Amino acid sequence: MNTLIQNGRVMDPASGLDVQADVAMVDGRIAAIVKAGEKLPAGFVAEQVFDAKDCIVAPGLIDLQVRLREPGHEHEGMLASELKAAVAGGVTSLVCPPDTDPVLDEPGLVEMLKFRAQKMQRSRVYVLGALTRDLKGEVLTEMAELTQAGCVGFSQAEVPIENTQVLQRALQYAATFGYTVWLRPQDMHLGKGVAASGALATRLGLSGVSVAAETIALHTIFALMRTTRARVHLCRISSAEGVALVRAAKQEGLAVTADVSINSLHLSDHDIGYFDSRARVTPVLRQQKDRDALRTALADGTLDVLVSDHTPVDLDAKTLPFAEAEPGATGLELLLSLSIKWAQECNLPLMRALEVVTAQPAKLLGQVAVKSGLGHLQVGACADVVVFDPQAHWQVVPEKLHSQGKHTPFAFDMSGAALPAQVKATWVGGRLTYQA
Repeated sequence: MNTLIQNGRVMDPASGLDVQADVAMVDGRIAAIVKAGEKLPAGFVAEQVFDAKDCIVAPGLIDLQVRLREPGHEHEGMLASELKAAVAGGVTSLVCPPDTDPVLDEPGLVEMLKFRAQKMQRSRVYVLGALTRDLKGEVLTEMAELTQAGCVGFSQAEVPIENTQVLQRALQYAATFGYTVWLRPQDMHLGKGVAASGALATRLGLSGVSVAAETIALHTIFALMRTTRARVHLCRISSAEGVALVRAAKQEGLAVTADVSINSLHLSDHDIGYFDSRARVTPVLRQQKDRDALRTALADGTLDVLVSDHTPVDLDAKTLPFAEAEPGATGLELLLSLSIKWAQECNLPLMRALEVVTAQPAKLLGQVAVKSGLGHLQVGACADVVVFDPQAHWQVVPEKLHSQGKHTPFAFDMSGAALPAQVKATWVGGRLTYQA
């Protein structure tokens, strides 16, 4: 379908484009970006016209950390509900980790998930294959076969590898074939608590997770990267000391990138309040100094990407005592607003807010993004587009979220603040998938 988005402010962080223009889409691609006074391509006839007056027209968001809960956890989320939530949040591409049930450690399972997602005709779904069989940290998976099946990288999800020799072999294998290994740095033995170590956890009687759980794992990963020359993406850095180590590793020249979650970027351990299980997330919420360091690191590029860490949890698993509640929070529909909120509070331009959820994650996806033109508004790129009102504010009412998971620490009754920017429409491959 030929679509014309009119009267919008077109912003593309990848190229720096910021102009009042119309965007023409043909056969799933951007056909033209037409500035005032210019003409549409010869022969173009719009079958669908969307008025984006007073709105921003931007590349569709790319979220690198989304649990779809299918297969195996359908009571907490299903492809239909979570992909609907994605496009409602302007997320047109997402990456899911391998900790489904069964684990995504075989090509057939990866192909089945991708096929089911494609049938939904909503967001594009990219898959991380398991680094080790069944995520047990013992036997490496067939990474070459999983890559052929469509995996964009390999991960242990939330399960650290205890045997350092296995991790070394995994990085050696990945480096040989140019694969990226996605790791969340957390020591297996030090990371078993439910809150950040500190005065608050002690006062509440909650088992703590020390910063050392993250830094010890980072030291190990960086030491192995120096010998294997592997490319590693670090998932959801949570501490000021972790940020310092990542900054040093980048200055050293290691092939490392890193992201941070919306939870760690905006919240601290004080948001646990009186044992509010909606703030029971992974990684644990740390102190304010850590949150401030994460904000600065995302601003200066030490941390590359902002992710939603979308993890829908059902009611029964959340309405338990804090330490027993399942960690996780819904986040897909909040990613755009919380990126803009961070930029506003740090006096950063809107373009930077969009960059960490569009152009930067596209870079991390490498050739997969290049071939499709993900995260980019330019002629010939795939027509993944979001239109949003930057002046609008909305309250997070859990019951109104599209995700099957309704729990979030940003719910209005808990945060007491409305969020900026509201999605008006989303296109994936030129197809209108959401309209407010």
